[in-house]
Amino acid sequence: MIDAKLIEIAARYDALQNELAQPETAADPDALKRIGKELAQLEPAVSAWRELLAARKELAEALEMRDGGDEEMHDLAQDEVRRLETRETELIELLRLQLIPRDPADEKNVILEIRAGAGGDEAKLFAAELLRMYLRYAERHHMRAEILHADENGIGGIGEAIVEIAGGRAFSRLKFEAGVHRVQRIPVTESSGRIHTSAATVAVMPEAEEVDVKIDEKDIRVDVYRSTGHGGQSVNTTDSAVRVTHLPSGIVVAIQDEKSQIKNKAKAMAVLRSRLLDRERAKLAATESALRKSMVGSGDRSEKIRTYNFPQDRLTDHRIGLDLHNLPGVMDGDIEKLIDALSSSYQAEQLRLLAEDSES
Repeated sequence: MIDAKLIEIAARYDALQNELAQPETAADPDALKRIGKELAQLEPAVSAWRELLAARKELAEALEMRDGGDEEMHDLAQDEVRRLETRETELIELLRLQLIPRDPADEKNVILEIRAGAGGDEAKLFAAELLRMYLRYAERHHMRAEILHADENGIGGIGEAIVEIAGGRAFSRLKFEAGVHRVQRIPVTESSGRIHTSAATVAVMPEAEEVDVKIDEKDIRVDVYRSTGHGGQSVNTTDSAVRVTHLPSGIVVAIQDEKSQIKNKAKAMAVLRSRLLDRERAKLAATESALRKSMVGSGDRSEKIRTYNFPQDRLTDHRIGLDLHNLPGVMDGDIEKLIDALSSSYQAEQLRLLAEDSES
């Protein structure tokens, strides 16, 4: 039952408060940080739960007064009963929302990777448009976006791009973008006017800090080489490009956008940490019950999640059956309605699962 879960949360909150009051805790900065963070996460639910208990106590008293046989007090008590019943319902709904399991990665920045799929140059052009869409979305919401790597093809398309998006709880907003994005339109290179279907893959990973993922230096191989493709003179004439290979997993990250070998290695390591964290999160998710898979998808990058139909000016998100129009606006980063709908669908599914758990 929900009440049983809240009792457990309140007990944990009180235990942390007691731990915080211990002298040894006060002398340990890491412990203070850890306990303070968990207390901050639990406090809203505990506060609402205790308010609910107080409201229920007042409601019981008001019901007793209403049904006590005193006609003069009946109407006054009835008004109080209505007010307290409404407040009880509000607090229960609030607590249900607060009991939805929180993804600890929601507060993190994002490493977003876009890769062209089937469709040749048209797929690369679409991948570049997706990149611009996310950059514009970040700009609209005052997030900081930095392109860590972009493999350009010379006609405005990209084979692969890696972007860091920071601030604004970026991962919580963008995590449902992971998967295969499909586009249907007449390519600019198509002379017969036939509609083509192309695709690009988006991976969305929480940016891992060094404390999240420990990488042993003996587990990596670092190769340096001369940058190729677009860039300034010093980018292309010095051995500044860096390729980091994580030997246990076989993950390879190559970054060449900076003139500095040191900066390129730092960026490559940041991407490697995020890929390793993403792999661990995927393993954890795979061990959970199929019933725990959200209706908005698993985040699997092989899952077709969305179609951009340009001839019909329509975007369709296949996970929630949502159609939106105004594709020019969407490709300019106006995807707030889409992201809100995906978040709401996820939240509704989690509430349903919570209700099932309460009944079992």
